Amino acid sequence: MKEIDPGPEAFHELAAAADRLLRAVDGLGEADLRAPSRLPGWTRAHVLSHLTAQAPALERLLTWARTGVRTPQYPSREARDAEIEEGARLPAADLLARLRDSAAHWQHAVQTLPASAWDATVVPFTGEMCTPRRILVIRLRELTLHVVDLDTGHEVADTPPSARDIVLADVIGYYAQADGMPSLTVRTMDGTELARFGRGASVVSGTPADLLAWFSGRGSGDALHAPHGLPVLPPWI
Repeated sequence: MKEIDPGPEAFHELAAAADRLLRAVDGLGEADLRAPSRLPGWTRAHVLSHLTAQAPALERLLTWARTGVRTPQYPSREARDAEIEEGARLPAADLLARLRDSAAHWQHAVQTLPASAWDATVVPFTGEMCTPRRILVIRLRELTLHVVDLDTGHEVADTPPSARDIVLADVIGYYAQADGMPSLTVRTMDGTELARFGRGASVVSGTPADLLAWFSGRGSGDALHAPHGLPVLPPWI
């Protein structure tokens, strides 16, 4: 799965993604947060509560890497879901304040993680074994995609190419391990091959933004070029 090396460039990507999120919600009030997001069954408040709670959850994995003491991301799925629901019920001002604070605390945690901890093995909620280098990608992916889910005007195409390409590579990596993936070759419009699944029988090509939107369930794929039609992908996480 996709990893990125820690350092000024990676830290800047994370800070910029958090800033895009905070700008997207600046000025939202109670009615705005109770409105539906693009995620079925979730309001905008649910999306923000998830991102707010995710930051300290990922920090627990950084603590694991730093200390060597097993520190799970969440006690259980039930605890995770309950935390999201609780946060989604907070008054708008309180939830937005927590969102800002958690983003700042996360940024400090990654930028001060000791060099020796970046190669330690931890296990996120998904069950994969990885290093904190992977945790950086997870957070960037969540910030990048969920700001679209807020439905405040930000689309996948608005994502800066540097962040977009990291997230696209991560999403493609997910599908490389997914059950039921159809035989598929993925290319950019200039013919550059990004991925080949199985024998690569069907070909889908498009801009990186349109590909990311389709793969992540944030776009219909109408703008993609697929001579044999768009295949049905396994469910996105």
